[in-house]
Amino acid sequence: MSNKCDGILVHSLIPAAAGARGRGDPLGALNRVALRDDAPALVLRGIAMAQLGDFARAKVLVRRAARAFGPREAVARARCVVIEAELALVSRDLGSIATMLDAARATLEAHGDRVNGAYARYLAVRRLLVIGRLDEAERRLAELDPAPLPAAPRAAYELVVAGIAMRRLRTAAARAALARAEDAARRAAIPALTAEVESAAHVLRAPAARLIARGEERSLRLDEVEALQRSKALVVDACRHVVRDARTEVTLATRPVLFALARALGEAWPGDVPRRVLVARAFGGKFVDESHRARLRVEVGRLRAMLRPLATVSATAEGFALAPRRAREVVVLARPVDDAHAAVLALLADGESWSSSALALALGASQRTVQRALDALAAAGKAQSFGRGRARRWTTPPLPGFATTLLLPTPLPID
Repeated sequence: MSNKCDGILVHSLIPAAAGARGRGDPLGALNRVALRDDAPALVLRGIAMAQLGDFARAKVLVRRAARAFGPREAVARARCVVIEAELALVSRDLGSIATMLDAARATLEAHGDRVNGAYARYLAVRRLLVIGRLDEAERRLAELDPAPLPAAPRAAYELVVAGIAMRRLRTAAARAALARAEDAARRAAIPALTAEVESAAHVLRAPAARLIARGEERSLRLDEVEALQRSKALVVDACRHVVRDARTEVTLATRPVLFALARALGEAWPGDVPRRVLVARAFGGKFVDESHRARLRVEVGRLRAMLRPLATVSATAEGFALAPRRAREVVVLARPVDDAHAAVLALLADGESWSSSALALALGASQRTVQRALDALAAAGKAQSFGRGRARRWTTPPLPGFATTLLLPTPLPID
């Protein structure tokens, strides 16, 4: 075979490998470019390795490709940055992604690459969703025109739209976005993407929270939780640590003792709660002495002041009772799984491997607090780690049978 013919043959492998990668066939792509070290082949090899789950090797290959592209190939280098940012997102290395994507997006859009520029914007929004910054995610999403996106990225875009809608408890909007994602995934003909859409749709059907009222308990789907928010009940929301009725909301996210008291009173409504029970729930004390009684009076006074627009907290012979001002009843909305570290579990349950620093960023907590939670979960067999030092990652199997949407509110301290 002549050199000329060989060159034509080799050049034809790149679109063939890209086509295999686009169809979700990473092994087919690798078969065509595995022995090549030119920049385009390195990119395809990196993407294929990522699809096979070897993110560390994929990152090395993509960085090699970025260096291999010449200084005049700014667009190609920017595309490599977008790929590396997506690898970082999937690997839950969330710290430096935003800066990387902003610079790459600006380069791509300046050179007329609307498709990859839009994809860079999508990845930035997806990062914001992962770390719970919903307001900023919605704002950035509104700036993104999904029209240039091909079928596969369009499906991913609609999954983000659905994810934000679920977190906002807008189930009708979530269903519409998932229907569009399903259509795009079908056109893309990538089995893994179709499975991801189906998994997201399962969240709408799975139990998302528990309703505790008058001593009884039952599971709620997301649409039922949404309906509860519009009801005339006074809701003590243990998913987001707020107390609300149809008109007013009082947040107790930074007041864990007050929320523990509110939840105990809500679960007992219309009855009262003995002082010894409130001491145990709020302070963890097994015995009630005069110091506990004094502290309880102080904390109940603070709770009474904060809940004044919504309810009264009155003393009884045995303890204290909660009475709504406008609502017809009091209910408690609880997480599907009660665990001291439920927020960490919810993040780990997405199936990805997380660093402790990424968990801290997503939860708005200190890394030391998160590390204590991880150590406790590992001791209980609920989480496991691999790697050492900065490469250490944490993971856990998904929570069986439950949606984790309501375990992931806007970032809260988890102490």
